[in-house]
Amino acid sequence: MMKIVVGQGSCGIAAGAGKTYEAIKACMTEQEPFELGSTGCNGMCFLEPIVDIYDGHKLVKRLVNVSADKAEAVVSAVRAGDLSGLSEMVIKPEDEEFLTQQTRIALRNCGIIDPEDIASYKERDGYKALEKVLTSMTPEEVIEEIKVSGLAGRGGAGFPTWFKWNAARQSPGEEKYLICNADEGDPGAFMDRAVIESDPHNLIEGMMIAAYAIGASEAIVYVRAEYPLAIIHLNEAIRQAREAGYIGQNILGTGFSCEFRYMAGAGAFVCGEETALIESLEGKRGMPRLKPPFPAAAGYKMKPSNINNVETFANVAWIILNGGEKFAAMGTENSKGTKVFALTGKIRRGGLVEIPMGQTLRHVIFDIGGGIREDKKIKAVQLGGPSGGCIPEHLLDTVIDYKALSATGAIMGSGGMVVMDENTCMVGMAKFFLDFTSKESCGKCVHCRIGTRRMLEILNRIVEGNGKDGDIELLEELCYSIKDGALCGLGQTAPNPVLTTIRYFRDEYEAHIGEKRCPAAECRDLLMYYIDPDKCKGCTACARKCPADAISGTVKSAHSIDPEKCIKCGTCKSTCKFDAIYVK
Repeated sequence: MMKIVVGQGSCGIAAGAGKTYEAIKACMTEQEPFELGSTGCNGMCFLEPIVDIYDGHKLVKRLVNVSADKAEAVVSAVRAGDLSGLSEMVIKPEDEEFLTQQTRIALRNCGIIDPEDIASYKERDGYKALEKVLTSMTPEEVIEEIKVSGLAGRGGAGFPTWFKWNAARQSPGEEKYLICNADEGDPGAFMDRAVIESDPHNLIEGMMIAAYAIGASEAIVYVRAEYPLAIIHLNEAIRQAREAGYIGQNILGTGFSCEFRYMAGAGAFVCGEETALIESLEGKRGMPRLKPPFPAAAGYKMKPSNINNVETFANVAWIILNGGEKFAAMGTENSKGTKVFALTGKIRRGGLVEIPMGQTLRHVIFDIGGGIREDKKIKAVQLGGPSGGCIPEHLLDTVIDYKALSATGAIMGSGGMVVMDENTCMVGMAKFFLDFTSKESCGKCVHCRIGTRRMLEILNRIVEGNGKDGDIELLEELCYSIKDGALCGLGQTAPNPVLTTIRYFRDEYEAHIGEKRCPAAECRDLLMYYIDPDKCKGCTACARKCPADAISGTVKSAHSIDPEKCIKCGTCKSTCKFDAIYVK
């Protein structure tokens, strides 16, 4: 039977997928030769809304940018069994390469199954891995399989997953907890959100396998409160899994019992740090604890606990079913398996990318992402969010693994990959991330609380044209002081964007300070607007639109801008139809 499936992840809904779904539904009669269904995000966020047409389980057509006004054409074509009239909506071959060049494990079900239907998940071998470990494997054998796989924590640190599980298992005590860190707070990152929205049962299954391995009696997902759809889908998946006997007491009659619940986060970036997360989970203010003791010995309620992020757990069921060796065969010597990235910024094809470790940044950005918008030159890529660093164009052939990226001054992080073009000011970019981390500092330690604030003040001064000799050296001194003295990962990595931009784009800092000039023409206080008298037609449009009355001139004669009155809003440049206004 034919089926129309509308992608309704957050990105799709934001692009109008909800309206498209309702419009298709409104066009249908009671007796149609096809069904209507929903799925999550398949990662091709740049083409939303996406509508897939299936014949049974076979995808026969993928339609993109399907707005609500195209619903009737879609329904009529499927009803008639002739899809040839939909050619204008069919995905282009070059856009299909976005998915065909990926290797999907954590995202294997995203955009394919109905996230609100456990039967849809089970059709793709869902919960078979949990059944396998509970009926034929000891906890030690499960941990050994994860060890063989080489799976490292995908939350940023890249710590061996098996080691954390084993430490929690060996810690004395009957009461143990398993926690999923789904508090994805990096600007530009949405990997965890997509997994929970699109494949929540995969997260539950991975967590229940881990709970069995460490001997946990309760599993908890600490999910970002700003992800309402993810919370709705997770809550429904928990209900269905409980009814099916995959969570709760005496699971599958094996004697293993583990409760499962979620908690909406406190809305603080610092709660992504595992001990601050635990504090928040206990109802306290999210502030990091001193380590040791580590959570494996004294975590939630001061009981042995294990914390991994969503992507880490999303790999577990696949590893159990397919074997750790198959997972380890992908990637590099130092970094096994695949990694999910949220590809955003000045990129043609933005969305979710999952590739084996060891591929280059250039491959991801240009072959999968399609390169830079408007054929502009790439300047840098920011990896690891506000905790990461900016990697310049000449280092784009760096392979993606933990060790290689660390050598550039950046970090893998949770997987945010923000692409910047030639018009991006790197000083302004460093300021953007410092503004974020200084506001998100919990304030517990002086280095982070005050140091990031002082750094932000210097960066603000530089982009406003008030930079002084010695500011670059002072920034570097503050960076290393904060890295050495901060209590947790937020403070220790907060200087990374500044250090890497100074390291690779020092000339931009020097231009801002010494020449009072922004090479990217992005810092408003350092810009000057001019009118080219040879191009100006004297149409008066810019003068009429200028909110500061800074433009003078008569009809059909070249106009001029008074720099004393100009507020540098850019209205004149966007208004001019003759490209007569330029910025220096």
